[in-house]
Amino acid sequence: MAALEPTPGPQRPLRAHAQRNRDKLVAVARSAFAASDDTVPLENIAREAGVGIGTLYRHFPTREALVEAVYAAELDELSACVPDLLERLPPQVALRAWMERYAAFAVMKHGMADALRAGQAAGRIPTATTRERITAAITAFLDAGAATGALRADVDPEQVTMMILGIFLATAALDTPGQIGRLLDLLVDALHPQPAR
Repeated sequence: MAALEPTPGPQRPLRAHAQRNRDKLVAVARSAFAASDDTVPLENIAREAGVGIGTLYRHFPTREALVEAVYAAELDELSACVPDLLERLPPQVALRAWMERYAAFAVMKHGMADALRAGQAAGRIPTATTRERITAAITAFLDAGAATGALRADVDPEQVTMMILGIFLATAALDTPGQIGRLLDLLVDALHPQPAR
């Protein structure tokens, strides 16, 4: 009879110092991945974060684990900034500001593309969940805009998600700074209520 695998217990929360090191590593990695299309050496990330390479590997045993942590942190921030933007800005302006933030996230992903694909193939990064969170954010902006009359009420948020992703895909290989912004401006313009004909 085969031995049963032990059931993993709940993960203990990190001590404050360890949590600070982990957060610092993720922050430095985010900046490094955003600034480079090439593979960033993990030693550089550890040095910039002010920790040893052993500390990095204790938190992130593989490059993929670090990339997945950066991706998760970016996605969390992208979702968490929605209420603040809607509190500070009119809905259509808040949506455009959020799209700019999302575009920065999409550009940063280019430096992590291979590791992200590996994480998605292994099921560690659920693509459907990511898309749901993005669409939920867009829904919040569209609902707020429809309530004030600033944005159309007849738009499916999932279709807006698809259009944004299409913009990112279409511009991924182009070296034309500002092109994403111009296309996002056109998309937001299309979301304004149309005059009666």
